[in-house]
Amino acid sequence: MTHQLVISAMGEDKPGIVKAVSKYILDCGGNIAESQMSILGGEFVLMTLVTGEALVLEKIESGLLSLTDPMGLTVIAKHTKPKVAKLEGVPYKIEIIAMDHPGIVHDVTDYLAKHGVNVQELATDSYAAPHTGTPMFALNIEIAIPSMVNVAEFRRSFNEFCDDMNLDVNLEARK
Repeated sequence: MTHQLVISAMGEDKPGIVKAVSKYILDCGGNIAESQMSILGGEFVLMTLVTGEALVLEKIESGLLSLTDPMGLTVIAKHTKPKVAKLEGVPYKIEIIAMDHPGIVHDVTDYLAKHGVNVQELATDSYAAPHTGTPMFALNIEIAIPSMVNVAEFRRSFNEFCDDMNLDVNLEARK
């Protein structure tokens, strides 16, 4: 039976982190099924789902400290169950761009939660606007709008909410 282990690792960005982590997992007999990696500030962040037999995952988990010293990583592991189907609903994608200010992610996700909308994926980015250098913020979210929610009404009220918050929004059905 295949089991699953989620591993999160974070450390100062430098070459060789992915190589070291992936080699360690491979050498233990594990398989990287899913992963996401990014540089946040000066830190490299890795999240990966490793699959394998129970003994393989125990071996991986018990030896993760071997990655902390040479690579300077903080590592966390957690056993997990197979992914359940995403919540039912109409799949939509939200793209928001605004002048950067605190609270955008909270305000938008609070609005979505109050309307029973499930956030399935979320990514953000900050950047300087061309020509002016104004700090900008981009928020991309994949959601599932429950079947009991009137999509036309949700779209109207969400657009109104974004207008009130001075957020430029694009809400469209995912394919």
